[in-house]
Amino acid sequence: MADRNRVQTRKKERKEKEPADATKAPAEGGKPAESEEVPAAEAAATNGAVANSENGDFPIEPMELPPFEIITGDRIDPFLFKFQFKNVEYSSGRNKTILCYLVDKGDGADGLLRGSLEDEHTGPHSEEAFFIQSLPDYDPALKYTVTWYVSSSPCSACASKIAEVLRARKGLKLSIFAARLFEWEEPEIQAGLKALHAAGCKLRVMKPLDFSYIWDTFVENEDEPLNLWEDCKDNYEYYQEKLSDILQ
Repeated sequence: MADRNRVQTRKKERKEKEPADATKAPAEGGKPAESEEVPAAEAAATNGAVANSENGDFPIEPMELPPFEIITGDRIDPFLFKFQFKNVEYSSGRNKTILCYLVDKGDGADGLLRGSLEDEHTGPHSEEAFFIQSLPDYDPALKYTVTWYVSSSPCSACASKIAEVLRARKGLKLSIFAARLFEWEEPEIQAGLKALHAAGCKLRVMKPLDFSYIWDTFVENEDEPLNLWEDCKDNYEYYQEKLSDILQ
């Protein structure tokens, strides 16, 4: 791989994902994110989402949702995509998670659900928010196939919660394709990725073709083609090698 020594000598993703009550600065040069408050009815529904061993509901403890800074939508800003999803070896300014998702319920009624989540880390991270907002009503009679394209792999806390969901919801199959590995050298992060893998989650680093797919499917691209950065393929190969080493 090109310039491997350079990549290996740097610590990847050294900037910690901040706790839920911390305030996030927007990405450098990016648009200020507009917050979206949760209606009272939705907050009440969230507070009532308690685990049930019979239907495998995700155990969300009752909580107040105080500015709830999860941005949802169908298409994301092109600058935001190019900055946050770039699979570089450093994380300066890349301090939020963008999650693009596809959901197939397998019943043919609703078709393929598609959307995106962007966290500002004043509430749940995007991974947790997906189960609260985008897939709140789990039907154990259905078979769910869920695909995530995320700007970075989950933190240890999110990995633990996702693994818990997968163990409880036997009818849900999740694939996570990450642009970068977050803090991959940290033991707790590696343990979280292993727990996800053991719970049946498919984990893979995003290939160059995946970036083009997201651009075409989830980005307000105005029919402009995506020009991938020079070291996209090299960085993919490096991160995928590290992920394979962790999961073996």
